[in-house]
Amino acid sequence: MYKAELWKEENQPSLRNFDERELIDSVNEGLGLRGKIEKIVDQIWKDGFDGIYFIGIGGTYASSMQVEVHTRGKSNLPIFVENAAQFLTTGNKRFTKNSVCILSSVSGNTEEIVRLVERVNEIGGTIFSFIDTPNTVLTQEGRYDYLIVSPKNEQLKFFMVANYLMYKNGDFPNYNKYNEEMEKHLAVALVEVEKAADAWACDFALKKTTNFHERPDLPHYFIGSGNQWGATYSYAMCYWEEQMWIRTKSITCEEFFHGMQEIVEWDTPVTLFIGEDEQRSLGERVARFLPKVCGNYTIIDTKEFKLEGISQENRGTISHLVMRAVNNRVDAYMEHFLRHPLSIRRYYRQFDY
Repeated sequence: MYKAELWKEENQPSLRNFDERELIDSVNEGLGLRGKIEKIVDQIWKDGFDGIYFIGIGGTYASSMQVEVHTRGKSNLPIFVENAAQFLTTGNKRFTKNSVCILSSVSGNTEEIVRLVERVNEIGGTIFSFIDTPNTVLTQEGRYDYLIVSPKNEQLKFFMVANYLMYKNGDFPNYNKYNEEMEKHLAVALVEVEKAADAWACDFALKKTTNFHERPDLPHYFIGSGNQWGATYSYAMCYWEEQMWIRTKSITCEEFFHGMQEIVEWDTPVTLFIGEDEQRSLGERVARFLPKVCGNYTIIDTKEFKLEGISQENRGTISHLVMRAVNNRVDAYMEHFLRHPLSIRRYYRQFDY
């Protein structure tokens, strides 16, 4: 039997792959884009629109789902989410020359996003792009109406756009106070989450890599809802499947009881993400059920982290960022125990398909 314990080193250092200064600077750099974002949104608002469409693929689609659910119960703004590949094949008759497409790309050359930009330009809609990598296909002139080139923090940038749109629509009266709080405390609060989660993440990763080597055929189930659903979906797919090559299935808390509930057994590996937004009660329902039938479940609840300086009323809006901070620690140790660099791909971008 091959166990991950065989890989664990004596006196293993804590906080593997952790650069506190870089993390703080990165979040603050993202928050520092607020002036640019507001200026662009002001112009979009002035020009008018019949719909705001967050469109992505893979991880950017997950971020789009997060921002849509963030606004859904707070605003009557016509904010929609689309999968880029589906938009390219099926289209959307509601998307017109008066619509706005908001997109993001880390590489700056993602195939579906490049084609999406071409399609939106054909329709005549407005494009607001966040691109991480300069001097790439998606930063070329003529492909966009508005462009911000800045690395990382895609989820944060999308929420900043949505928050300002809601402010202009009269849905976010505490917008300025909210931003003052985030700009003062968020970066350090997220770093402290990583520190607090580190020892637990190491043990969790050790357990899960052991599970994987004992039963590589058994998928690991991830469950979440609200702004945690994007985190759940992308973490299962983009991290455990794409980067670690571990079979997973992701499902929403609300759908868990209409199918997946029946196939959970005592040894089924299950991880539940619970946030602090309006859909928290959906996760709590799953949390009450799991101990009755499963002995191999884990619950990660953002409410357990202190978040110094972040008020109770605002915690739910950043639950997805807190979960990302926790999973940063998990990833660092999964990579270590799997002995598999997360940058390696078997098929993705390795050949044409």
